[in-house]
Amino acid sequence: MKVHVANHPLISHKLTVLRDVRTDSPTFRRLVEELVTLLAYEATREVRTNEVEVTTPVTKTKGRKLADPRPVVVPILRAGLGMLEGMSKLLPTAEVGFLGMVRDEKTLEASTYANRLPEDLSGRHVFVLDPMLATGGTLIMAFHYLIDLGANDITAICILSAPEGIAAVEKEFANSKVPITIVTGALDEKLNENGYIVPGLGDAGDRLYGVV
Repeated sequence: MKVHVANHPLISHKLTVLRDVRTDSPTFRRLVEELVTLLAYEATREVRTNEVEVTTPVTKTKGRKLADPRPVVVPILRAGLGMLEGMSKLLPTAEVGFLGMVRDEKTLEASTYANRLPEDLSGRHVFVLDPMLATGGTLIMAFHYLIDLGANDITAICILSAPEGIAAVEKEFANSKVPITIVTGALDEKLNENGYIVPGLGDAGDRLYGVV
C-alpha cells in the first residue's frame, strides 16, 4: 500500500482555515472543493492513459487521453459528497458511484446503508472520496466492497488521516493483489478516546452541512 501526504503550501494554508472552529459552513464547503482539486492532482498522477494522434492547427502530433474503461469516483456519503465537485473538476468524464456508510459512535464500526455503484468494476481504477481516515473501518469496508465488484486499482483521497487508520488499512490489505493508494492532505497526531482525529477539524459532515 502506498501513502502519499501531499506537501504543498496551498494545501497547508487551506487545511489551516478548515481546522479553525470559526470557519462557517459556506467557507468550509468552498475550501474543501478547492483542497480536493489539489489532492486529486496528486492522486491522478498514475491514472491510466493511452497514446492517441491529434491534429493541431499546424500539424499532426501524439498526445494522451484517459484510457477505457474510464475511472470511477466513489464519494462515501454523506461527507464525501462535499468532495465530489472538486474531484469532478479534474476528472469530468469519470463515472460516479455512491456508497452510503455510517460509523457507530459507540462501537466505531462502519455499516453500509446505500449503494449506487456499477454492478461490475472489472478493470476499473476507483477513486474513493472520504474526508477523514480515522479508525480505518469505513475505508476497509469500502475497499472490500469495491474489490468484490472487480476494481483492480483503488486510490482513496482523504483530507486528514490518523496514524491508527493508516496502520489498520495497511494491515488489512497487506497481502492484497489490488494496488491501494491513500492520498491525504495531512497525517495528524492520533485518535482520541472517541475515535476523532487530533488535532483534526471536527466532524466533516457536520461542518459541511450543519448538524443533523
